[in-house]
Amino acid sequence: MKPLNIFITGGASGIGLGIAESLAAEGHHIIVADINLDAAQSAADKISDQGGSAQAIEVNVCDAKRVGELASELKDTPVDVLVNNAGIQHVSKIEDFPPEKWQQLINIMLVGPALLTQAFLPGMRERDFGRIVNVGSIHSVIASPYKSAYVAAKHGLLGFAKTIALETGDCNVTINTLCPAYVKTPLVEKQIAAQAKENNMSEEDVVNKIMLEPMPKKSFISVEELADTAKFLISPSARNITGQTMILDGGWTAR
Repeated sequence: MKPLNIFITGGASGIGLGIAESLAAEGHHIIVADINLDAAQSAADKISDQGGSAQAIEVNVCDAKRVGELASELKDTPVDVLVNNAGIQHVSKIEDFPPEKWQQLINIMLVGPALLTQAFLPGMRERDFGRIVNVGSIHSVIASPYKSAYVAAKHGLLGFAKTIALETGDCNVTINTLCPAYVKTPLVEKQIAAQAKENNMSEEDVVNKIMLEPMPKKSFISVEELADTAKFLISPSARNITGQTMILDGGWTAR
């Protein structure tokens, strides 16, 4: 498989950085996109220090004008693979959920992927190759209390992917959504603390009685598992897999 140019939002930390490092190790060029340029540059430097190829770019995925400039800005490294990973979380009862925070979650995790797809899809069509990998969540297919905006955004990604799969049936472009159960990242560490406060529980009880309790396998999903699934989705063997929901949940949704 020839080296690809892979654009990863939220690529400076957590799942995004893990996927970036793994795909760089396969010989691909990584464009680390993040709202924090310093963090993106640090991540790109880390990948380079590990022998990989990477560059950093500052992007607010909610800024339609900025996103619209990306394809021309990256004309020397045209994007073959878009990984829509940027995300945030806010845990609150709907009655107390700040409206601006609700809107922010939707903008980052649903509108952002649409804007980025809109920006890069024409080039993918022109080159007759493209792979779009959305990082969804177990909350793309089930719900949990106090996460109304996150659940709504992640559910929305599945409908978006199915629609774009239909629109790209005429070319060698696919779009799929990774849906992991809890991955031990800084975002989830914050969730543990927030859930403990909201549910009046210890953090240990949040992990065992809320997060891992529905999973027969009783373990967090690793970033390596996600990265390897992404590797498969961008490979030639997955050229006819599109509009699909790839669930890595330790058996959660088998119930």
